Amino acid sequence: MAITKSQSMQPASVVNTAVGSYIIESGDTAAAITITCGFKPRYVKVLNTASSGGYMEWFEGMAAAYGFKYLSADGAGALVTSNGITVSDSGFIIGLDTDINVKAEQIRWIALG
Repeated sequence: MAITKSQSMQPASVVNTAVGSYIIESGDTAAAITITCGFKPRYVKVLNTASSGGYMEWFEGMAAAYGFKYLSADGAGALVTSNGITVSDSGFIIGLDTDINVKAEQIRWIALG
């Protein structure tokens, strides 16, 4: 499977921050994306930098697979209750939301802990 990704993390003495990018190549099957950042995020933002231009945010206290999604086409935001962001003790999963997690479209993310 051809997957391109990158990320960087701050030293442990700094508030936990990790950023990165991810793209599922056009020939691959779309899937949820597991990101390991080494800490449990309290905030996650995932941005689709391609055609949809939308982004999703997850805040501490939200349920698994939830997120607040904004689409650039109309600027409106909406709470999603499935295929959103699920946080774990060492990272998070970007669900298979069809506006954010799209094959052959670059996404960028930031996690704060």
